[in-house]
Amino acid sequence: MTRHSLIIRLRHMLDHAREAFELTKGRSRADLDSDRLLNLALVRLLEVIGEAANSIPKEEQVNYPEVSWAQIVALRNRLIHGYDAVDFDILWQIITQDLPPLITALEKIVPLEDSFE
Repeated sequence: MTRHSLIIRLRHMLDHAREAFELTKGRSRADLDSDRLLNLALVRLLEVIGEAANSIPKEEQVNYPEVSWAQIVALRNRLIHGYDAVDFDILWQIITQDLPPLITALEKIVPLEDSFE
């Protein structure tokens, strides 16, 4: 994987994590049950974070131990393959409690000047 490709995948993780977290501002856990679009958007954003994480080679992942690579990929797999049994309490916890530290870690990894699409 080239440095450019690595930064793109990390940038995807960061951008989608930020977007998921922003979507929860001013919202409550109950909104996941009542707002279908919010529900679908958050699930999809987490799927993309997991897919991007899965594309980072293991030899690169070891350089960033502050990122819970295995858990992120496992979440993606759970959301994709267990789409009919998503626990929204866990989803809410992940977004509100686990994403902020991930965002902070990714902000330290992804160079500001490398904001690729």
